[in-house]
Order: sequence, then C-alpha cells, then structure tokens
Amino acid sequence: MKAMMQVSYGSPEVIVPQEVAKPSPGNKEVLIRVQAAAVGPSDCAFRKGDPKMIKLLYGWSKPKFPIGGTEFAGEVEAVGKEVKNVKAGDRVLAMSARNFGAFAEYKCLSEESPLAIIPDGISYEEAVGVCDGGATALTFLRDMAKLRKGQKALIYGASGAVGIYAVQLAKYYGAEVTGVCSAANEAMVRRAGADYVIDYTREDFAKADKSYDVVFDAVGKRSFSACRRVLTAKGMYLTTALKLTVALQMMWTSLFPGRRAVFATAGLMQTKANLSFLLELASNGTLNAVIDRRYPLERLPDAHEYVETERKRGNVIITF
Repeated sequence: MKAMMQVSYGSPEVIVPQEVAKPSPGNKEVLIRVQAAAVGPSDCAFRKGDPKMIKLLYGWSKPKFPIGGTEFAGEVEAVGKEVKNVKAGDRVLAMSARNFGAFAEYKCLSEESPLAIIPDGISYEEAVGVCDGGATALTFLRDMAKLRKGQKALIYGASGAVGIYAVQLAKYYGAEVTGVCSAANEAMVRRAGADYVIDYTREDFAKADKSYDVVFDAVGKRSFSACRRVLTAKGMYLTTALKLTVALQMMWTSLFPGRRAVFATAGLMQTKANLSFLLELASNGTLNAVIDRRYPLERLPDAHEYVETERKRGNVIITF
C-alpha cells in the first residue's frame, strides 16, 4: 500500500511516499481503507519534533511511528474474528492518537479505539473535519470548563480548526460567544454562531472592560497572565499549547479558589462516545464542517506547508 513516511524530524520534505506492507487485522481489530484524513498544527509539531517533549516520547533521533496522522475516516474492509460491533462495509470515523498511521491507504485499529459509524448524509471529509478540532473543543469546553447556558465565552483563534468548532459548540451549550479572528474571517465566524467578533489586528480583548467565564485560546497565542484580568472571579483560561509557564500556572491556580489556567491532552482523552456525539451534532445540523483546502495523499508535504502559514480557515483535509 502507499504511505507517506516521515524519515526524520524536520521540514515538510522529510515526508516521502513509500510502498509498505498492507496490515492485517488481529482478532480484535478492524482494517480500514482510509478515505480522508486531517492535517493540523499538532501534525506539524510532531513532524518537527518541537517542542522537545515530542522527541522524548516518540523517538529522539527519528520518529518511532513514521506514518503520521490521527484523525481519519474510511470504509471497514475486514474485521478480526472477535470484533462484535463493526462489520465490513461500515463507514467509520476513527482516531489513532497513540500510534498515528492515518496517512496511509490502510490502517488497523482496535475495536476499542475511538471509532464511530458515520451517519448517512455525512461524507468522509465532513466527518474528519468535525472530528479534527471538534473533539478538542468538546474536551475543553464541555469536560474542562463545563460550559453552560448564560455564561460568556471568548474563543481566541475562532477561525481555525479548533476555534470554529469551539464557537459552534459554545453556542450549542448556550453561552454568549465572542470570537477573535482577523477581519477577513469575521463573516465565517459569525455564521458559526458568534454573537460578537473582535478583529485582533485592531483591538486587544485582554485590555477591554468586558469579562468572560471562559477564555479559550484555541491557537496557543495568549498567556494566562494576559487574559487573567478579563476572567470573571471564577473564570477559566483554556489553552491548547502546553508550555512550562502554563504547567506552573495550572499547578498554582489549582491550589486556590478563583481564576484557573487549564491545559488538557485532548487527543488522548477521546472516546467512542465523543466521536458519536460529534457525528450526531453534524447529522442534525448543529455542527457544520468547515473545510479550507483538500490535498491528495501524495501532496501531504504541501498540506503541512499551508498549515504552517497559520492562515487556514477550519480544516485541511487529505483525500485518498
């Protein structure tokens, strides 16, 4: 089968096409023919091995798992003899956050992995789009912040893959939503449900008078220190970027009542239920996939380059 292999850490050019053996499912595994996958900032971070923690966990000199990618959708081609809830021909959405492998024509995955049947009317690309970003946003807003009706939430980086779904989910949970993005993306963020939109090139929300119950930095660009003054007395600052300062602030703020800083390894916290829930919301129109660009598998390096411009709107999808 064709796979995009990462031969070392570095620029997008370290990802090259190779022919590798097609996997066979074990007794409790499903073999999925991949139809769509997603590329985001985390994929670029793993490719570069930056931050250094990535190398400590996944190989210092070269990646332990050379085929990247975590979110993907496809058709089940075969199942192991002990698989009970999935059958050949099923259309599925899946995540492989521990050993990656989405950027290949086939992927074997345990039936117990985050895996959900895609409803009729949802394409492979839409399913992956909703999962890429939506799963992270769900973990932060529902599970970490416990966002509820009547609260005020600010989403920084509201036009990105995490941010655009965070806006939609925050509205679903009944919050008043402020999105922060560039003026060029204002209309898109308003369509996603934002009540207010701030152009970050013209106004710094952290210096304004309005306060929020939740400030979700979906792109890891703002600090807890900068956002603290616009948090309510028990407000929560959420960030997708783990830095030493964030880790220290998390420990410190957890010791006292009041404003808190929170980071979560959202990719490792996903479940079947989460994926099924996101697909249900997509099926009933509550969540809408926002796809910026599509690249064929062999152009994965180009997709990485585009993601690193930090100008993408919603998802970047790899097609097969």
